[in-house]
Amino acid sequence: MKSEHLEEQYLTLYTEEFMEKVFYFCLRKCGTQDAAEELAADISLNVISAIRKGQLPHHFTSWVWQIARNRYARWADAKHRRDESVSGTDLADFANTMADEEPSPEDAMVSREQLSLLRRELAFISEEYRTLLVAYYHENRRIEEIARSLGIPKGTALSRLQRSRKILKEGMNMAREFGIRSYKPEDIAYSTNCAKTGSKNQPYSIMEHNLYTNIMLEAYGNPSTAEALAMELGIALPYMQSELDYLTRETFLVKNSDKYETAIPIVSRSAQEQVHIAQLTIAPDLMRVLGKFVERLNDAFLAKEYIYYGTYQDFESAKWTLLMRAYDYFTYKNLPSRQDTSRPDGGEWDMVGFQNYSALEPNFVGNHFSGGCFQQFKYCFDGIAERTPNRLSDEVCEVLRDCVCGKVDLQKKEILDSLTEYGYLRREGEDYFPNIIVLRVHEINRIVDEFDDNTRAELSMLADQARELCEKLYRQISDIIKADLPIRIAEDEHQHQTVVVHCYHSRGYVIAEALRSGWLKPANEVSPAIGAHLFLV
Repeated sequence: MKSEHLEEQYLTLYTEEFMEKVFYFCLRKCGTQDAAEELAADISLNVISAIRKGQLPHHFTSWVWQIARNRYARWADAKHRRDESVSGTDLADFANTMADEEPSPEDAMVSREQLSLLRRELAFISEEYRTLLVAYYHENRRIEEIARSLGIPKGTALSRLQRSRKILKEGMNMAREFGIRSYKPEDIAYSTNCAKTGSKNQPYSIMEHNLYTNIMLEAYGNPSTAEALAMELGIALPYMQSELDYLTRETFLVKNSDKYETAIPIVSRSAQEQVHIAQLTIAPDLMRVLGKFVERLNDAFLAKEYIYYGTYQDFESAKWTLLMRAYDYFTYKNLPSRQDTSRPDGGEWDMVGFQNYSALEPNFVGNHFSGGCFQQFKYCFDGIAERTPNRLSDEVCEVLRDCVCGKVDLQKKEILDSLTEYGYLRREGEDYFPNIIVLRVHEINRIVDEFDDNTRAELSMLADQARELCEKLYRQISDIIKADLPIRIAEDEHQHQTVVVHCYHSRGYVIAEALRSGWLKPANEVSPAIGAHLFLV
């Protein structure tokens, strides 16, 4: 243990006190930075190797400079530097000067920079050469043994060892910089279709990592080697290679030869803005037609003395739900049938990323299903969504459905009170009454069959107008996305359609226009349970 501790002390002493001095010695003797870097790397590797092999001298300074002198002599012979020689006096004088004099702040800064370069290149050298360097210099293995373990001839191992030194020198000489994502990672907002998560909670377990996000951004439409990705993100190559293998296995990346490319579509900020403009442009006409359709349908049912959305909300409150249901009906008509992609560990999902995401949709509206019979449009603005839970459990849905059917179970008082707090029920004394839209599907279909021809024609005309506008919007968004996606993804019809669906289905534009035009009353003037609706067959 004592020798191991001393070994680490010598390694620290060399890297912190001598490595830069060795470089200056080489620069003085070689005359050019290229040659100095090559020689300095050779000397440093020999010093470190000797320490790892247990050579722990009593006079460390003299020992280091002896190695430096010997390696320089070999280098000079190999390079046929007949006019350059180094005397013991010259070397001793140089070593003493470097040891005794305090470096200027400028010299110290340059020294740190050179040391940083060497360390950087040792971290980013490719696996082929790094494995050999570690085995030879740090594990003290003979070149014959290394060659056998790698399954290569001894001559090949020797040439790779020499090549590794050259790569170190070349890397130090390059004006390489880490990419912007190494210090300023970007964000992607993900949108998923997930019929079934993987056994390790894929894709959500992967979406949470900033590193994975930025790897995918860098390799998106830009096939990149592991070395290039490591430099761009400022991650040492061994760690980067491990992450790339994992993302490839999980189908987030594809590998062709030695290059990786993102397999998940990512919509650029520019494309998002184009989609946003297309949505804004069509929203006034679409809202106008959908609003007329909702009103004309309501008039048709009232003519039959029937309130098709139930008697628990007034029409102004119900319009928040009815408008969104009409929007969904016509937009879904344009969506192609699709099935989620089979993924590792039993997952079935597809995913779309949105780069530099800043929600452009004016008022996002989600639609959450619960218990097979309950839906809740979630208006994610003005604090509306926070009034009600994201989803209801099957038990809570059953209690709510029983209340609608007139079967109130007071033994479930805790659930009844929670539903009252959300606004789904209202309480009068000890009695509970529904406060949501109830769509009795069988009864609605029966009455629709009784509509006269004039009513059918008017509704059909409005439906055709709505479908035409939705089809126009779908085509526009499809063209925008096709031009934005990398060719490999754009030519994959399933992936292309997945992206279009996620960009096309935007209820919030219609809601924003309905509020702006006054067709909808503000949320604080209507029922607290807007958006909630229950289906009864």
